[in-house]
Amino acid sequence: MKIVVTGAAGFIGSHLCEKLLEREEHEVIGIDALLRDELKVIGRRNLEAILDHPRFAFQEENLLNMDWDDVLAGVDAVYHLAGIPGVRNSWGADFDHYVTNNINVTQQLLEACKGKPLKKFVYISTSSVYGEVTGKVSEDAMPSPLSPYGVSKLTGEHLCRVYWRNEGVPVVILRYFTVYGPRQRSDMAFHRFIHQFLTNQPITLYGDGTQSRDFTYVGDCAEATAAVAEADGVIGETINIGGKERASINDIIEMLEWMTGKPAQVIHAGGLVGEPLHTWADISKAERLLGYSPKIGLAEGLRREVVCAKKHLQSS
Repeated sequence: MKIVVTGAAGFIGSHLCEKLLEREEHEVIGIDALLRDELKVIGRRNLEAILDHPRFAFQEENLLNMDWDDVLAGVDAVYHLAGIPGVRNSWGADFDHYVTNNINVTQQLLEACKGKPLKKFVYISTSSVYGEVTGKVSEDAMPSPLSPYGVSKLTGEHLCRVYWRNEGVPVVILRYFTVYGPRQRSDMAFHRFIHQFLTNQPITLYGDGTQSRDFTYVGDCAEATAAVAEADGVIGETINIGGKERASINDIIEMLEWMTGKPAQVIHAGGLVGEPLHTWADISKAERLLGYSPKIGLAEGLRREVVCAKKHLQSS
């Protein structure tokens, strides 16, 4: 199967490319514009394990400038992970970047896929589309995003459904719940906390720390995402991808104190803006349609992220 992955050099995209290449019948084309400053530095490092792989080809290119007819020739599946992430930066004038990279790019890619003999178009969305929901949330919950970022990703979902219903693009939508692990983005809480612990800096905490999340280890997330390529009966479906366990942010800080052997000096950096107090994924559909069963518990996943962070600190 010939597969295109957009956002291939990113945190989750790089893990997905590795997972797809474990199957000998897969050939992967990874595309990434390296738009964010940190990706210009670490994007190729994220891909270092596969850059020379005989069944992997990497293209550094802005998706708005792609010759999609050429790229999509003979392609069986597209995984669309590219976009601008993050809730806090999506307000004000910066929303223009979210419109361009999360909405316009998605529409152009769907337009390019129209009429192509694709088997799957997998759009990566987020639990941010749900907003504040009490208890475990299933895919049929009414979306109510709390941030412009969530609005941009939900708009991408709507575009996907329009192109599926009207043009037959074989869309599958995955909603990720707080993915963490090695290569995590520097703006994400675990990455910030670990770096601050390891460099003896105060921990910057948004909110009071009682907010809880359904944390999804990146390896589990990549495995579930890769499974869509071969799955039957998933076209037109929206599927939650959540983790093995939930915890509060205060719980995470305590675990990192134990793992690093250092006490946390917490500085409160402000309240939660555009983020729910709690998330909790109903993953029964993923279990049924994808055979998904998250394997990595929070303590082990955090340990792996700490090991990765120490390695990169020592080499920098």
